[in-house]
Amino acid sequence: MTTIRRFLATDLFKFNNMNLDPLTETYSISSYLQYLAQWPDYFVVAQNSNDSLMGYVMGKAEGDGALWHGHVSALTVCPDFRRIGLAQKLMDILEEVSEKIYDTYFVDLFVRSSNNIAFGMYEKFGYTIYRRVIGYYTGNDPEDAFDMRKALPRDKLKQSIIPLKHPVYPEDLEW
Repeated sequence: MTTIRRFLATDLFKFNNMNLDPLTETYSISSYLQYLAQWPDYFVVAQNSNDSLMGYVMGKAEGDGALWHGHVSALTVCPDFRRIGLAQKLMDILEEVSEKIYDTYFVDLFVRSSNNIAFGMYEKFGYTIYRRVIGYYTGNDPEDAFDMRKALPRDKLKQSIIPLKHPVYPEDLEW
């Protein structure tokens, strides 16, 4: 049995098994706590009957005007619990929070341009590439990102997902 609930500060001591995945972006403890304090509705965890964490989604609301949107900062599912629909369930919750609590126009996320598995999964969830961000990921494994978006009901004309015809750089991002 799977329980979906808000992330708790004590979950920080239990989620290393998920964050060891090389494609999972990890943050500092203070960043997780900031998300938990500032956007608690956007920070959700799935837990099994043994109290093991199965996956989580962490996001926020940001932007101004027609760029007011929900943002997926992290989505990860423990390898033992993949391919059972958990990522879809967590994304559905984030999209619902974006639509019903924050009344945003769209949800966006960034994915490594080489991460074909995640790219395909997000496409299946209804996300499309809005733009390529050159050099978005830095450090030991620098790489471009795809900024993927999904329009929500507030964006009746779906203007938020009309793809840009040219790539941008991180310093060109609006937020």
